[in-house]
Order: sequence, then C-alpha cells, then structure tokens
Amino acid sequence: MNVAQTQLQNSGWQQALVSSIEVGIVVVDKSFVVEEWNQFMQNHTGHDVANVRGYSLFNFFEDLDKDWLINKCQPVFEMNTPVFMIWEQRHYLFKVGTARPVTSPAEYMYQNISIFPIADDSGNVERICFLVYDVTDHAMSKQRIEGLNNRLKEISRVDGLTQLFNRRHWQECFEREYKLAIRHKKPVSVLMLDIDHFKKVNDTYGHQAGDAVIQSISKIIKKATRETDIAGRYGGEEFVILLPDTPAESAFTVGERIRKASEKTVVTHEDSEISVTVSAGIAEFSPVYKQPLVWLEAADQALYEAKNAGRNRVIVTASAAE
Repeated sequence: MNVAQTQLQNSGWQQALVSSIEVGIVVVDKSFVVEEWNQFMQNHTGHDVANVRGYSLFNFFEDLDKDWLINKCQPVFEMNTPVFMIWEQRHYLFKVGTARPVTSPAEYMYQNISIFPIADDSGNVERICFLVYDVTDHAMSKQRIEGLNNRLKEISRVDGLTQLFNRRHWQECFEREYKLAIRHKKPVSVLMLDIDHFKKVNDTYGHQAGDAVIQSISKIIKKATRETDIAGRYGGEEFVILLPDTPAESAFTVGERIRKASEKTVVTHEDSEISVTVSAGIAEFSPVYKQPLVWLEAADQALYEAKNAGRNRVIVTASAAE
C-alpha cells in the first residue's frame, strides 16, 4: 500500500469518527469561515456541511454576538491557549433545539464549549476548533435541584396561611435591623398589630372563618407596606411589621392605613359576612432599648394600651415619640 492510499484510508476512518461522535465539531479560520462541520452540528442545526463550509459562521446564527465571540477567541489565536465556557456562564453558543424536544423541559440545548487552537507545522494558529457538548440534561437536573432548594428555603421563611414571613425568620430580620439601627442611627419603627375579638370570630363562625379573616388582614398589610418593609405573622392573629427608615409619625400613618382598611373590609365565609377591626402599637428605635426584645416589648406595650383604650386604634409608645 502506497503513501497516498494509506493517507486516504486514514482520512476515511478519521472522517467517520468525526461524523459519528456525539460532540459538535466546528473548525473555523481567523475570519471565522467554516472549514469543518460534523454530523452532530448538521443534525442539530439543520445546516448541511456542504452549505456551511466556506462561509462565515455568523451567516448562520444571527443571534451570535460577533464582537463577543471574536474577543473570546482572541487568546486562542494569539496565545495558542484553549478557552472553555460552561453553560452557567452562557447557556449556549449555538442556539439550537434540544435533542428531545417532546420530553425535555428545555427550550434549547444547553452547551459546554471548548475552543482549541489548531497550529500548523510552524506553530502558527490559523484556525481554531469549537467542541460543543450537549449538557441539557445536566443543566435541567441542576436547575430543578436549585429550584427545589429555593422553594424549601422559601417555605422555611414564609408562613403558609398568610404568605408573610414566619416568626422565626421575621425575628432574624428584626435582630439584624436592630444592629443596623445602632450603627447607622437612622429612624426605624416596629409595628405590632392584633385582630380585635378574634376568639369570638373563631367561637362564632369556626376556625376556617378565622383563617379567612387572618388571610384578609395579611392582604391588607401587604398592600399597605413597601417592598423594603418586613411584615410577618408573629403568632395566631398577631402580626409584626418592621419599617426601616421610618420615624414613629410615618409608622403611625401606615398603622392607620391598615386599621381603616380593616374596618371597611367584610370577609365572606360560607353564608356569613364577618367584620373585624385591628389594634396596633408602634415603637420607634431608641438607644435606650439595650436589647432587640426590649424594643419589641415597647411596641407590644403600646398595643396593650390600644386594646385597653377601646380597641380599633393605633398607639405610639411614649418613649418612641419623645
């Protein structure tokens, strides 16, 4: 067998290998003109090698960021150094459909990309090779796990009935805000709120009706507070709201907004219409509160005073108002 026949035979099995491998192989020159395009790329892009070879890569992928890719490939050409990209950095290089469009939840193929220099006999890099790995299943699995972890984290922080923060998480936020208040010396207020005569609601209409009332008040609280405010269910029919950058006077306005909206709200449960009111106590942060719990107890004391004064009212603790 002569040299030409041997080269031809070697070329044949090499071509067969390149065509059958389950990895995308794309070879381009310095102008990003395609020189090699294997079967994997043909199958997933719909572009035949005969139609792609000899043309710029950018002709076939309009959403491919030309400037970004040229910059990314620069060290491969100039420094003879490979470059790698994982799907977490960029979901894909070539936007193509998934290998299993019917069963896969992904809209497109997630890809890991390796870019290798191809040097000639003189060591000059005149072309580079893209290796395209389909990592869609791995990406979907990781995203599902992350989604479940985020959901579990959210569940651990949120009260199931009201969708406000639960007591444990709210307490953590409160203690952190207490430390910030000492350091930054900005006005911060805490509002404690309670549904008036709630036991009577449960005794008269049942616990499901009581839950409906709690949910109704929680919606009013969400509507009356800002994104930066931290509202939680403290226990039973009691709620707490942390109001950063808010002096007692402004917190009183928030409390009145909630009180008036609650007073006007009628909760319909089965054939019953239930009206309730709320009472609230407010304490603005003061350095005299040496512990977070002391600050919270000041708001609780103001709430107690609101109850004793006839309910359906908002009272600011005297020490916070001074």
